[in-house]
Amino acid sequence: MAQISLDKLAHSYVAKPQTDADFALKQIDYVWQDGGAYALLGPSGCGKTTLLNIISGLLTPSKGHIRFDDDDVTLRSPEQRNIAQVFQFPVIYDTMTVEQNLAFPLVNRGVARSEIDRRVADMLDTLDLKDKARQRARGLSADEKQKISLGRGLVRYDVNAILFDEPLTVIDPHMKWQLRTKLKQLHEQFGHTMIYVTHDQTEALTFADKVVVMYEGEVVQIGTPEELFDEPAHTFVGYFIGSPGMNVLPCEVDKNIVHMAGAKFTLNKGYADLVGKLEIGIRPEFIDVKSAAEANGAGVAIQVTAVENIGRHKIVRGTVNGYAIDVLTDEDQSIPSDAYAVFNTSRFNVYQNSHLVRAHS
Repeated sequence: MAQISLDKLAHSYVAKPQTDADFALKQIDYVWQDGGAYALLGPSGCGKTTLLNIISGLLTPSKGHIRFDDDDVTLRSPEQRNIAQVFQFPVIYDTMTVEQNLAFPLVNRGVARSEIDRRVADMLDTLDLKDKARQRARGLSADEKQKISLGRGLVRYDVNAILFDEPLTVIDPHMKWQLRTKLKQLHEQFGHTMIYVTHDQTEALTFADKVVVMYEGEVVQIGTPEELFDEPAHTFVGYFIGSPGMNVLPCEVDKNIVHMAGAKFTLNKGYADLVGKLEIGIRPEFIDVKSAAEANGAGVAIQVTAVENIGRHKIVRGTVNGYAIDVLTDEDQSIPSDAYAVFNTSRFNVYQNSHLVRAHS
């Protein structure tokens, strides 16, 4: 296992990049702690796989260096880095049996036969493949083959890191939950450095200690699931994390006073003079829907366009001053015809040009 340091790392698929727009991965400086569980989260094309392939050695960065502990591995191959990587689609040997596939990485490294047998038996049990141990991989289903791919990465205990590139894409939903739980357990048991690429926030938030959120080739926030939920560093993080995502509404800010949708809100914290595009971010969980009388002048009128019942909760969708807004309410709450959105102002986040602004008091 190793601490992985990214030093002024950037990559472009353009021969002679001139501007930031030419870079698929914009500059990143970060240290992945030895034994940490990380997720790279973002939409397709945001640079997740590019970054993962640079860490694994499948891709040489255009700029910067990558170090395992104090060792510069920027120009080394995946084999020289001692990396295990699990890809989106199964990479296995169809003519081998399940147990032969699982044993193959260990055989190649000269591990003792007794140790191979023990680890393979453990992995067969972990992946619920014991009854197919001697079956050739050719006849297995897609999700069973992908479980073998996962096992081939996890069966090695000596790796510097295990990298997962959207490994559960072909797994059925129920099995996804089981394997996510198992990956978390194995991480806690063996302490491997694990980096997991996904566009699924549920996978990222349930697996990782730290989530790296990427957008248009840039790392916009690195934090715990709680930090991403409570204080998104960028409006994109607010949109992307949560179901529904964070509401973002235009506003004006004067010290501790927020003017929004024709209403004035007094905050318990103040801000320096702000210019540019100013917005308030607030999660649907921190808004109430009340009648005009119940709101008693405390909120803003909301034009309700739809109410979606999702079991224990309702999502109230509407507009405020022409801007979309979502509110999460209890399933038994009635929605008045003269609805007002009443905000928990202690949960307001202020954004300047899409980036979170910290209060100064």
